[in-house]
Amino acid sequence: MKEKIIEAIKEVKKIAKPRNFVQSFDLAINLRNIDLRKPENRIKGEVELPYAPKEHRKICVIVDTLISEVKKINDPDVFLLKKSEIEGISKREAKKIAKKYDFFLAEAPLMPIVGRFLGPALGPRNKMPKPVPPTADIKKFIDSAKKTVRFAVKNSPVIHVLVGNEKMPPEHVAENILAVYEKVKSLLPKGEAQIKNAYIKLTMSKAVKIW
Repeated sequence: MKEKIIEAIKEVKKIAKPRNFVQSFDLAINLRNIDLRKPENRIKGEVELPYAPKEHRKICVIVDTLISEVKKINDPDVFLLKKSEIEGISKREAKKIAKKYDFFLAEAPLMPIVGRFLGPALGPRNKMPKPVPPTADIKKFIDSAKKTVRFAVKNSPVIHVLVGNEKMPPEHVAENILAVYEKVKSLLPKGEAQIKNAYIKLTMSKAVKIW
């Protein structure tokens, strides 16, 4: 299967027109024989990919006691949001924050506050923070977040996932796709039998069928 995926990735790169930005590889997995009227079939999942899908992935860390630990990391792609900065935040500002960052982490005790003030903006975007125990190694969580993608089945039987970018070797993108495929398969009630087909495309390219 990996060889077939690599062939599809190379075909996408061949037909894609040059752009003045780094395009992302987006995977679409179409499902079948799944009744989305039943809540249990509206599956959600996340998977830590073998390789980070973006060169610069913006991680927002919402903390209270771990402020100094986050500052020590000194990573330009990691952004600190203090407890005091989200208390009483407006809905408009919450939406701006939700759009600005790719992934969110939050100290576990802050989750109720995060849910109250940022939840309405983050929830619909499937960006609710991953809880971090106050005693945890925050750097490990950040490193994992840079490689973690989420997906959700809502109103149509299709899953869209970011799996890489055009600067990555096709083999790395293929391994990311396989990781997503295995995760999706594990969540479906009837496994692989409910996967109809899959397509890969770059941000501004046509899609190519993988299988």
